[in-house]
Amino acid sequence: MSGAALSIEQAQARMLALLAPLPPEVLPVEQALGRYLAEPVMAARTQPPADLSAMDGYAVAGPGPWHRVGESRCGAPFDGTLIKGQCVRISTGAMLPEGADRVLIQEDAEVAGDRVLATEEPAPGKHIRRMGFEFAPGDALLPVGSRIGAAQLALIRSAGHASVAVHGAPTLAVFDSGDELASDPSHCAIHQIPASNGAMLAAMAGGLPCTVRQGAPLPDRLDAIVAALEAHADADLLVLTGGASVGDHDLARPALDAVGAELDFWKVAMKPGKPLMVARRGRQVVLGLPGNPVSAYVTAFLFMLPALRRLLGASECFPVPVRLPLSADCPAGGPRRELLRGTLGPYGVTPAPQQDSSALLTLARSDVLIDRPAHAGETKAGTPVPVYLLGNGANA
Repeated sequence: MSGAALSIEQAQARMLALLAPLPPEVLPVEQALGRYLAEPVMAARTQPPADLSAMDGYAVAGPGPWHRVGESRCGAPFDGTLIKGQCVRISTGAMLPEGADRVLIQEDAEVAGDRVLATEEPAPGKHIRRMGFEFAPGDALLPVGSRIGAAQLALIRSAGHASVAVHGAPTLAVFDSGDELASDPSHCAIHQIPASNGAMLAAMAGGLPCTVRQGAPLPDRLDAIVAALEAHADADLLVLTGGASVGDHDLARPALDAVGAELDFWKVAMKPGKPLMVARRGRQVVLGLPGNPVSAYVTAFLFMLPALRRLLGASECFPVPVRLPLSADCPAGGPRRELLRGTLGPYGVTPAPQQDSSALLTLARSDVLIDRPAHAGETKAGTPVPVYLLGNGANA
């Protein structure tokens, strides 16, 4: 284990190498929302299953005018074959009768009794959804590692599957530590601050299908931290905030040593969040995050959530930045890569004036993290910069 500070990408890669997706299980599709596929989804049926109308109107055979001989509705197709000069009334999504070669939309039809004329005659094949244009049996629809959202859930059912193989849901244990933390924010002495990191991390993980155990704040005592680590040795991922630095009361590292965890790295060249520890104990990975709340949030965003996605079997674990223009000038940066809190507006992103790592008010009002390289020079408004979208501010 090297004591040199790693880049964010180096640290992420090393953390990911310690983790593996949990074993798969088969669930009813409706219970798999938010999970990640352990097997590819292949089509078991044809979609559409037949030629269908894409519009309300008339399924017609050949050029007009036409004589209406019936109707084709969704779930109740026309039982017969059209010959040239015939048509049926048809609904969007209804089966096209045999013999029909186009659909005259309702707006272009003039109807007198059973006689139908076109104000604008459709070309052959117009307004028809051809059988199998979307998929046919055996077609690959979703690869391994895809997340099942609402659209994917609908697709899997549409493909003919009532159940699906997904990776298991991990268990996460989160703790904050420090003698200064008060469990009850409404009863907080002058020498205390309300404990917020544990609740924040649990809430961040709540967007993923996992079981979260949030423990009470731990005092700055080695025995208490060791006891918490031992009590949750069965968790897939354990996250401890506070005590990850090198001060006299920073006990995360000695606690990890005491339980036999193997430390992989403990410094990342980023601001906020340099004192980040990653260790492994058997199959469990332990993250030691900084105690300052903004640092805890940023490192959880870049490390804790990706670790959970890896356990869930995601093909893409890390957030992907987008490039957006600055809507205000950004002053020169420092010697470390910085992740600035900022807001998203109609003309781009604006860095927040307050960037202290304890400033929760700034974080709560921020929509984005602006990714700036080390030793960045002054950057003018209008310059595109890489940005991570948070979705927790006023524009969420």
